Amino acid sequence: QVTLVESGGGLAQTGGSLRLSCLGSGRILKDYAMAWFRQAPGKQREFVGFIRWSGENIVYADSVKGRFTISRDNAKNTMYLEMNNLKPDDTAVYYCAADLDPSFRYTDYAIPSGQGTQVTVSS
Repeated sequence: QVTLVESGGGLAQTGGSLRLSCLGSGRILKDYAMAWFRQAPGKQREFVGFIRWSGENIVYADSVKGRFTISRDNAKNTMYLEMNNLKPDDTAVYYCAADLDPSFRYTDYAIPSGQGTQVTVSS
């Protein structure tokens, strides 16, 4: 059984940066794609991006393209989300998930997120 734990959230100013981590524990997530989602207060959970096991063909939501970078270290069973040029609209709880087949929908992922990590961007 695998559990995912997000970390690295916090408070940033507009234009600032944060780096989130998603650690998988229990077993190696070999061949699994991993994804980031986020949920702002009063809104639905939305897709941020996913990365395949190979690290190729990373897909991003249009809202974060060019500002966020997803990477992973398979040896550490960890995925990262580097967030630059942050905007107040990026304020949300950020979640990760994993599945053999990547998807834009959180409910498609076999391994759900943990508690998430809060990102707050002040204007």
